[in-house]
Amino acid sequence: MARELPFRDGKAGFSLILKRNCSISPAGLAGVFLALAAVTLGIGAAFALVGAWLVLPFAGLEVMLLGAAYLLYARRAADYERIELEAGRLTVEVAQAEKVTRYEMDARMARVCLEGSRVWLRGGARGQLELGRHLNARGREILAGELARRLQTRSGEPER
Repeated sequence: MARELPFRDGKAGFSLILKRNCSISPAGLAGVFLALAAVTLGIGAAFALVGAWLVLPFAGLEVMLLGAAYLLYARRAADYERIELEAGRLTVEVAQAEKVTRYEMDARMARVCLEGSRVWLRGGARGQLELGRHLNARGREILAGELARRLQTRSGEPER
C-alpha cells in the first residue's frame, strides 16, 4: 500500500511539508544524553575514588564523543522541505542545518521529473531543484506523480 503524502489543500492551492523521520526530538535526546553523561561520569568518579583514577579521563572522553554525536544529530534533525502552490506561484522552502533557502517560480513553467530515484523540479531562473530528500524511493515516486498531477490540474488561482 502506498503511503499518503500530507498535501494540505486550500482554496488557493496546496501545501506540503516533508520532514526527516526522527525517532526522538533534539530536546528528548538532550535529556537522554545528560542522563548517560551523569551515569558515565558517576561510574568514572566511583572508580577514581577506589584508586582506578585512569577510568575517569576515559569516561570524560566518552561523554565528549557522545556530546559531539548529539550536536551532529540535533543540527540536522529539524531539516524540512515546504512546497506550496498559491496564486500561480510555486514556492519551495528548503531548510538544511541552520540555512533556509526559498525558491519561487511561476507554476505554469514548473515541471516535475523523476530520474532514477531522484525528483527534480525544473523551471524558472534557477534551473532545477531536487525534492524529496527525506523520502524513500517509493515516497519520491509518489511525490513526483502527485506533484506533477497537481501542477497540471491546478493553476493555483483562487477558485471562484
